Amino acid sequence: MIQIRKAGERGHANHGWLDSYHTFSFADYHDPKHMGFRCLRVINEDRIEPGKGFGTHGHRDMEIITYILEGELEHRDSMGSGAVIRPGEVQRMSAGTGVTHSEFNPSRTNPVHLLQIWILPEKNGLKPGYEQRAFKPELRKNRLCLAAAGRPSAGALKIHQDASLYISSLEKGKKVEYAIDMYRHAWIQAARGSVQVNGVSFKESDGAAVSGEKLLTIAALSDAELLLFDMA
Repeated sequence: MIQIRKAGERGHANHGWLDSYHTFSFADYHDPKHMGFRCLRVINEDRIEPGKGFGTHGHRDMEIITYILEGELEHRDSMGSGAVIRPGEVQRMSAGTGVTHSEFNPSRTNPVHLLQIWILPEKNGLKPGYEQRAFKPELRKNRLCLAAAGRPSAGALKIHQDASLYISSLEKGKKVEYAIDMYRHAWIQAARGSVQVNGVSFKESDGAAVSGEKLLTIAALSDAELLLFDMA
């Protein structure tokens, strides 16, 4: 079963410097029917104006993944981590017992377009941690690239949950397949472009909860970029 979460049905907040769409309930947007999916709690599609960003604020007991689509984002946190995140890179921050951080668009001219993802950890009270990794285009082109995983996996970021995140950039007309265990579930997010999954069409920024499917066949209807989450 594939249940589409259409882009136009998401929650929306425009703060001037920040234009944000919420796949699941977040901040002032509350929808009891969309509180998350399995361990996936937040997918926010954000656009941040040049020279603006999130000031220092705190989190705890959450796995936070940042995925850049366009532009750059400067990160600083109370663990001493500081970096600029660019397209093709994925950042993971484990908030654990508590961490403060800021996220800022350092450009004077260009907005930054990103997905911020929150995953519930396997347990609370973990030690905070930070990782960032670049995934070369050839690793993602017309294939699924494992970007983050709960199990140790070479080249993938470590998340503290029984979940895996795959990223892919598909050329129009290309397809990838993903076999999923009958007791597991998936979420697919069309970050850019349009795709078809087992005959169901996704437009840009659509997402979908997937359960009871043994094999996912993902075909690109245009050049597309997508994220696939495999969860217990």
